Amino acid sequence: MNDFTEEAPLPNGKLTLRMIPQNADTNISGDISGGWVLSKMDMAAEETARALAKGRVSMVACDNTSFLSPIKTGMALCCYTKVSEVGSSSIYVNVEVWSQMGCDAERHKVCDSTFVYVALDEAGRIRSVPKE
Repeated sequence: MNDFTEEAPLPNGKLTLRMIPQNADTNISGDISGGWVLSKMDMAAEETARALAKGRVSMVACDNTSFLSPIKTGMALCCYTKVSEVGSSSIYVNVEVWSQMGCDAERHKVCDSTFVYVALDEAGRIRSVPKE
């Protein structure tokens, strides 16, 4: 017998947003719309970037979005976020979306992407990200 046990992968980052999509969030095929998922990913990533920037931010890019499987209504979707890079005014946030059909059900990664934000001042001009 082999001593090696393969464990299921775990989400990478902090749980930032959890929601259960409804029938109104579906596309014509009955799956949850990719645009709806992206908007929730943006919400989670923006919350993470805003906390780090200590104020207003704006998304300037969304890179390498990969949808791995369809999402059905009733599945809980969890957005996990992790800052991957901080520039002088920019913040890169990796977002993973995991689904779960019930509280005790196994989680499955369904989507990931990297969002880029810039810190803004009250007038909407780019500003520096505060050093911690």
